[in-house]
Order: sequence, then structure tokens, then C-alpha cells
Amino acid sequence: MSGRKLFVSIAGNIGSGKSSLTKLLSEHFNWVPFFESVDDNPYLKDFYSDMKRWSFHLQVYFLSNRFKNHKKISEMSESVIQDRSIYEDAEIFARNLHEMGNMSVRDYESYNELFKVMIPYLRRPDILIYLRANVETLLRQIKLRGRGFEQGITKDYLVRLNASYEEWIEKYNEETDLSDASLNKLLIIESDDLDFVYNRKHLDEIVRKVEAAIDSEATAHREVA
Repeated sequence: MSGRKLFVSIAGNIGSGKSSLTKLLSEHFNWVPFFESVDDNPYLKDFYSDMKRWSFHLQVYFLSNRFKNHKKISEMSESVIQDRSIYEDAEIFARNLHEMGNMSVRDYESYNELFKVMIPYLRRPDILIYLRANVETLLRQIKLRGRGFEQGITKDYLVRLNASYEEWIEKYNEETDLSDASLNKLLIIESDDLDFVYNRKHLDEIVRKVEAAIDSEATAHREVA
């Protein structure tokens, strides 16, 4: 298994279990975790009560927060695992808000310009783990975790996000710069039938897949280097 610094990011829709898996894998591999700003987010509650009014504010907050974390990750010597990547902000959430009419053309264009300015300065994850889950699974897990401001999330909203995730994942590796020693290994976890929080066998199954991805990424790194 690779002994070099790794940057691992977990992608997935709302309620897919990203934060839980980030915590569990960080403990297993002794990686430094970076969690998505939720409890301390000044816009999230307002956003879910009025998406059109607060969408731009929320997305700029997430973008700024994740950029700062991404910069810290790049400067650290330890291996890191991140709960949601900066790419999802633009490719999934801001895009959907605009397409749904909840973010104006002016705001969406301004947001994308800011995103494009940031991206060249960021190192892409060595390994991206995508937690794929159907909408029924997402709704069930959103209800179980009981965040009040999330209970109004609609099935249609999650369907749209899932569709955008699938489009993004399909083209993710196509956008890889093969001159970069970080080859952006993509690992897709079908999570509908997994309970990795309470079932150790399910977590061990994911750990084995992550270990295989790490070994594969390390081999690719050596070949490119």
C-alpha cells in the first residue's frame, strides 16, 4: 500500500452517508478528516426555507469554505479524507439551482467565474469515492438523521441531484490530466444495501475496496513518475 501522502474525497448526494464514511475511514487509515460545514453554516437553514433568495449566498459560502480547506489539504504532509469535493458545488448544486430557476443567470455566471479562478490552484483528489444511492435510500437516511431544516427536501430535488451526479461521474475520468502524477482514481460504492455504520462486515467490504484503489493509484503514480 502507498506510503505517500494521499488526498481522498468522498462524493455523494444529500443523505448518502458521506460524513459517516469520512469519519470511519479516517479512523481506520489514520487520515486527517475534513468535514462539510453544516452545523456552523450560517445560510443552510435559511436556504431550505427559501432557496431562491439564499442559493447564491449558500453556494458562495460553501465554495469559500471548501477552497480554504482544499488549500490546507494541499499544504499538509499528512494523508487527508474530505467530506464532499469542491467540484460538486459547481457541477451538481449550483448548476441545479440555476436550472430550477433558484439562481439567476447573473448570479450563476458570477459564481462560475469565481469557481474557474479557483480551480487551477487546486490539487485534484488522488482517489474520489462516489457513494451511489437511490432516492428512497436518501430520503430514509435524511429522515433518520433528523436535521429539521432537511425534512422539507423533496424527492424531485434529490432525483435531479442524482441525475447530475451520474453525468458528472461519467465524465470525471475523462477530465483527468494524464501528465499529472495524481491520476484521480474513481471508486464507486453501491451503497443502497450497505449499512457501514452499524455493520462491520459492510465497512470491511468498503475498506478492502479502498485499499485496492490505493494500491492501484500507487502503481499508476509510479508508472507516471
